Amino acid sequence: MIPATGLRRGMVIKKDGQLYSVFSATHKTPGNLRGFVQAKIRNLRSGSMEEYRFRSVDMVEKVSLDEQEMEYLYKDGSDYHFMNTETYEQIHLNEETLGESVFYLIPNIRIKVEFYEGSPIGIELPATVEMEVIETEPGLKSATASNVNKPAKMETGLVVQVPPFINAGEKIRIDTNEGEYMERVR
Repeated sequence: MIPATGLRRGMVIKKDGQLYSVFSATHKTPGNLRGFVQAKIRNLRSGSMEEYRFRSVDMVEKVSLDEQEMEYLYKDGSDYHFMNTETYEQIHLNEETLGESVFYLIPNIRIKVEFYEGSPIGIELPATVEMEVIETEPGLKSATASNVNKPAKMETGLVVQVPPFINAGEKIRIDTNEGEYMERVR
């Protein structure tokens, strides 16, 4: 058990018998009132996001997860298949469980799959991924980095805002936490 003030992004907690991933947690102390923690949490079973207010004195059950490095293999309908890199055992997770993470899954990417009591419940993506731009407006030869961006569709369907000098067919590095363009990959 940890105090609610110890909640951090990425932690997994158990509330009302359900597992939740902490998306954000902000400690607030309004004037002469008691402090509280405003948290945005995602139910790991249903995928729904909730806003929840914990009192500062509340104790929260932090869940420890087992992690295994796995490699993403392929998509089959709404299931995504992964292989353990040591035992070659394969598992699959559905689209609902993975949520927005599916946009960062490219074949052969190595990720960490999180297990709770032997069952896979989610994945942890690497900090960055490299993807190919498959569709965007033509780039301008004289364009340099500026604050005006254009949308680019990636190989997984993800749409990212990129600088004007990026063209279709180029590879770029994307931050998986923010879903933003970082740099062109040579």
